Amino acid sequence: MSPDLFIALTGFAFVTSATPGPNNLMLMASGANYGFRRTVPHMLGVVIGFTVMVALVGVGLMALFDLFPVAHVVLKYGSILYLLWLAWRIAHAAAPGTGDTGRPMTFFEAAAFQWVNPKGWTMALSAIAAYAPDRGLAAAALVAAVFGLVNLPSVSAWTALGQQIRHVLTSAARLRAYNWTMAALLVATLYPVVFA
Repeated sequence: MSPDLFIALTGFAFVTSATPGPNNLMLMASGANYGFRRTVPHMLGVVIGFTVMVALVGVGLMALFDLFPVAHVVLKYGSILYLLWLAWRIAHAAAPGTGDTGRPMTFFEAAAFQWVNPKGWTMALSAIAAYAPDRGLAAAALVAAVFGLVNLPSVSAWTALGQQIRHVLTSAARLRAYNWTMAALLVATLYPVVFA
């Protein structure tokens, strides 16, 4: 890969990783509800799960979707249902210290979520198509590694932002309003999926 293409890939990875989407909104909500330390497994699940997904898309899953277009439809509707359930879960998170605070997403739940994350699929398919068009193992691994390296500071920043907001969410009413707002924003991320 040429230096210019590598710089372009890094920019693409940064912009797509840092902008709001299901992962970042859920991490921000988790940071606010559970704190940074308890959200670390969720963060690592996002980073490692997405990196593995990009690599697998690059070495064969893209071809599978080319052969079976119905898989896109199944993925789309499965993603919508799962994101609606997650939004409900965020909206109904209890305030810290109430005895029923729930729990943050685990590493494996966050890694598995990457497979039904519409923004994640768009990012992975676009990155492989644009920056590893030959779908070779080395090119796919490089694209995946760049996303892994760029994604970690991004998800950390979103979680830290959520944790900082936690200091403002000192009343149950404010926390409830915040959680419902985050749930609504998560549902809003489905707009391009539903109407595309």
